[in-house]
Amino acid sequence: MRRTLKRRRVLTGIGGATLVGLTGCLDDDDDPADDGADPDDDADDDVDPDDDTDEDADDDTDEDVDTDRDLMVGVLQPTTGDLGDLGGPIRDAAVLPGIQLEDADIGFGIDIRDEDSQTDPEAGISAAEALVDAGYPGITGAAASGVTIPVAQNVAVPNEVVMISPASTAPEITDLDDDDFVFRTAPSDALQGEVMAELAYEDRGYESASTFHLNNDYGQQLSDSFVDGFEGLGGEVTTTVAFEPEQPSYTSLLQDALDDEPEVMIVIGYPDSGEQIFRDYYSDFDGEQTIMVTDGLRDGNLPANVDNPMENVIGTAPLAAGPEEEFFAELYEEEYGSSPGVFNAQAYDATAVLLLANVAAGDNDGAAIRDAVREVANPNGEEVGPENLDEAIEMVANGEEVNYQGASSAVDFDDNGDMIAVTYEIFEFSEEGVDTVEEIEFEAE
Repeated sequence: MRRTLKRRRVLTGIGGATLVGLTGCLDDDDDPADDGADPDDDADDDVDPDDDTDEDADDDTDEDVDTDRDLMVGVLQPTTGDLGDLGGPIRDAAVLPGIQLEDADIGFGIDIRDEDSQTDPEAGISAAEALVDAGYPGITGAAASGVTIPVAQNVAVPNEVVMISPASTAPEITDLDDDDFVFRTAPSDALQGEVMAELAYEDRGYESASTFHLNNDYGQQLSDSFVDGFEGLGGEVTTTVAFEPEQPSYTSLLQDALDDEPEVMIVIGYPDSGEQIFRDYYSDFDGEQTIMVTDGLRDGNLPANVDNPMENVIGTAPLAAGPEEEFFAELYEEEYGSSPGVFNAQAYDATAVLLLANVAAGDNDGAAIRDAVREVANPNGEEVGPENLDEAIEMVANGEEVNYQGASSAVDFDDNGDMIAVTYEIFEFSEEGVDTVEEIEFEAE
């Protein structure tokens, strides 16, 4: 698939000229533990607002709407483990449509149950099995690609359960043998690798690089994508170093990555490991090296946790830039008391699409929901979105065609279940958390 690339500079970049214009900068400097939701409080709870509303709904809802069933969606996100700091807010965004619809007179009950994948493949499989055994036909998840892939292969696809991941970006997912049961609202790292390579080689003028990546599907494939893109532009990758999560020290591995003095080092990982990596880096190395990080390390708390402003670090990440991003951000902040972070809008959209597809399917049946996903999300219907999600559900129930326009993007799925158009940001760390300094849009031709 060919893609067009459009760039929009919005702030001043590291080592670059002054850039003009300003779009909404993301600020997730609040600790996820203080975001208004305790991951342990509701890890196994249901958001089930139909306890007292169905009788009222029967009085006012069109007779074509089935008021005798719940729309069931499972949520599989990591509230613990290496990705726990980012996974908690992603989980919160994934259950937000259910909270939003609690008091809506839509003619359905909403049953959303979340499970903790623990950023671990085996734990993710067990959690997914619990959701499937409980009858959930669609799952918002997982987050880590290394969890999504085995869950899809061992649980979702064999049981005909739809998965829409808001955060799994490994290129391998595109060609997964999934019988069209696996979708994602997050973009593929095949695209992010292009963004990183262009940023390093063309924008910053770096001709040599090394990669320091987590030893899993996400880390390995994103590293490979960057290497292909960077070398394709004419750059030299001096070495690639894989690391295991949550180690007591990374100094010797960092030395391996920096031995040949690359002009830029790419670090691909998650916050828990990232804290130790950057503590070791600033303690044992000169701290002058330009470092580029990816979405897994887009955590506004990282500089404080590392005790360094991290001024030599730039990053890339998928950006929430959908038609209703602003409404979603206000809804999230009102509910949780903090601004949404990376992949939060994608999580909301995944659950919203699953709810609409469930209505269109007419039953909590995974195969029918799979077949309805593009019907409610892709063009050829009245545009709906987060702001009128309740009305959208009633419209679908009454047989009307809709086109869901989301918080993260327009949410149009291609034949592989990937996004047709996505937006990336280039970000920097600041005293306020994380600032977007440039936007890059990819669109299929």
